[in-house]
Amino acid sequence: MTMTETPPTPPDQTTRQTLPPLEPGEYDKYMLRTPGEVLMVLRGLRDRKAQITVFFNEGQDMLLTMLVEVLQDRLIFDVGPDDEINRRAAAAGRHYCVALLDKVRIQFLLGDFTPISHDNRPAFRCDLPQELLRLQRREFYRLTTPVARPLKCRMPLPLAGGGVIPYEATVFDLSGGGIGIAAPPDDVPFAPQLQVPDCRIELPEVGIVTCTIKVCSVFEVTLKSGARVRRAGCAFVDLPGPQATLIQRYIIKVERARKARESGLGF
Repeated sequence: MTMTETPPTPPDQTTRQTLPPLEPGEYDKYMLRTPGEVLMVLRGLRDRKAQITVFFNEGQDMLLTMLVEVLQDRLIFDVGPDDEINRRAAAAGRHYCVALLDKVRIQFLLGDFTPISHDNRPAFRCDLPQELLRLQRREFYRLTTPVARPLKCRMPLPLAGGGVIPYEATVFDLSGGGIGIAAPPDDVPFAPQLQVPDCRIELPEVGIVTCTIKVCSVFEVTLKSGARVRRAGCAFVDLPGPQATLIQRYIIKVERARKARESGLGF
């Protein structure tokens, strides 16, 4: 097989944004990091001709593509029909890929997309991902919490000089594996790997979840107003079965209410 590379489009530095992490802490048991396992899933996507959605530039741009070749040290993607989107993909530094394989959600991050010619057709070449998320557990469905009745997580955060400070975090999303919350102020220690016991989440009309959480990631997001705020992804640590049942009951309740509103049957 012979590939002749064409010079890549010069990157526009203003478009090189860092994508949010894959939140591996919540789904760590489903994260594949062994090269052989990662290659097996990628070859499955290639063999099934699975459509892959590639997000880049902070999710502002999207490319629909397929894997045409999976080699030991690189991947070859088909280009899209839109030349401008292809140009932007080549200029972006990171690419967030989402696909379905046998109804299992596959997610992975890639670096540069280098334009090349593959089998006399334009294509993109990139390095293999270092890890790949294969998510198939229904109980880890992530619920965006209701805006009208926001959930709160009360947590005793340890201070650097000793003692604790009570903090009430707004919960933006919830699953059987963890929560996404508003991070505390910068002067309060709150970093990945921190474990916080005795946290309490009140689920309206369902009950109170008492849990230990572990901070997996802290990152910034830009609101529609232009303001930048800190968010955190946290995983439950050894969540007892009865507490997990409360979470699932709440998720089902909220989803049923939403569907009822959408269909005009109530609420």
